[in-house]
Amino acid sequence: MLEQLAELPEQRATVGAIIPAYNEAETIGGVLDSLLMQTRLPDVIHVVINNTSDDSVEIAGHYAGPHTRMTPSGEQHTVIYVHDIGKNPDKKVGALNYGYSLVEHMDYLLGVDGDTTPEPDAIEHLVDEITSDDRIGGISAIYSIDDSALDGPIAKFLIAGQRAQFAAFNMQNLLKGRNMAVLGGQFSIFSTQALRQVLEDSHQRTPWVNDSEVEDSLLSLQIKSAGYLTKISARARAHVGGMTTMRSLDAQQVKWNFGAIDLMWPGQRGDTRGQPFHPNLRLRWFEHMSMVINIITRLGFVLLLLGSLSISAFVFQAWWVIPPLAAVLLNWKVARSMEFVNRRDYFFAMLLWPAELYMWIRMGHFVRAWLKFFSRQQTDNWAAQAKAERGKGIAWTYPFLTLALGLVVGAAVWLQLPVALRSDVLAVGWPILGVVTVLQTAWMFVKILKNQRGYKA
Repeated sequence: MLEQLAELPEQRATVGAIIPAYNEAETIGGVLDSLLMQTRLPDVIHVVINNTSDDSVEIAGHYAGPHTRMTPSGEQHTVIYVHDIGKNPDKKVGALNYGYSLVEHMDYLLGVDGDTTPEPDAIEHLVDEITSDDRIGGISAIYSIDDSALDGPIAKFLIAGQRAQFAAFNMQNLLKGRNMAVLGGQFSIFSTQALRQVLEDSHQRTPWVNDSEVEDSLLSLQIKSAGYLTKISARARAHVGGMTTMRSLDAQQVKWNFGAIDLMWPGQRGDTRGQPFHPNLRLRWFEHMSMVINIITRLGFVLLLLGSLSISAFVFQAWWVIPPLAAVLLNWKVARSMEFVNRRDYFFAMLLWPAELYMWIRMGHFVRAWLKFFSRQQTDNWAAQAKAERGKGIAWTYPFLTLALGLVVGAAVWLQLPVALRSDVLAVGWPILGVVTVLQTAWMFVKILKNQRGYKA
């Protein structure tokens, strides 16, 4: 009897892939090719095209129908369906929920962005990991920004910065027990049982809601609150599209920061309730506090340096070299942690100024997001990002213009002060900055010496 049971075929978990696509004509073919090359095919692939004005439907339509692939584990089959849902006010959220309605009867939902190409074994790793523990509600792949086919120095610089930013974020989550704060929509697998529990607990009709700027972060919080684990994969990897212009990067980062603040800040705003003490938001708080310290040290140094030069009181101290050196070593470690590191990543880390310039850009995004939140502006950040990706909008220049204006006004006021008063201000400011910088540098050395336990970002 036991021998007969052992001979029975093992029940294979069913996986439905959902690809929400908005003007993805340039990338959708590559995404579908990468899914069809997987060592573990999804049982079905639904391409949900919404609000598109390009040839996404026609290109995806060439892939519609059944597909068969011979893999090391045997012959596998999948079917691709292409759905053009036309104008959809809920945009990506609406497309995801439409896709969920098509695969909710399956064991797992695989969310794939229309510009994300996974490694050939990505789905196999995700399925193996999520089926190994019923407590897991969702797993995110390890993301790397695609740096192929880049034109111009600005695009290469911005992509290098985003690659370092993603690598640092990935490693933080990997080292925290692989607990993932955000199951990113780029390439994540969800237990449909966990999603059904979210619907019941949150009194929602659909898993994703359109009243949050970061629908994936909110859903991750809800999955965690429903008693499930949210994880980052140890091995599944996917390459996502990056932002190649200052305008589009600003819109994306402001949207992400604004959405995170909306979830972090206490109180009720519309249908979204702030959850400042949620376990998934601890890393967010840490990131925002770190950014505040970065702003204090960098802006403080610039102001104190200019103030000292104005009264010919600047004296270089050799120990000032230590913080930049620590930053280079930390950037180098981040680059070394990348699975697909390249020469440009190493140059970005070693030259210091590219990473420093990128940090100033991120500081602008951070400040703009917080000001936007406290101003209570009723703006559609999704629409703002889409507009920026079309090359429109000047909001990305606001932080730089504000900084320049602030320096000019500050200099005018500063030069009117008596020299003795300026000297007193500098005498207080430099020691305070020194203490903060010492603590920040010590923390950098802690991260430099931290064991990465063999993980690769």
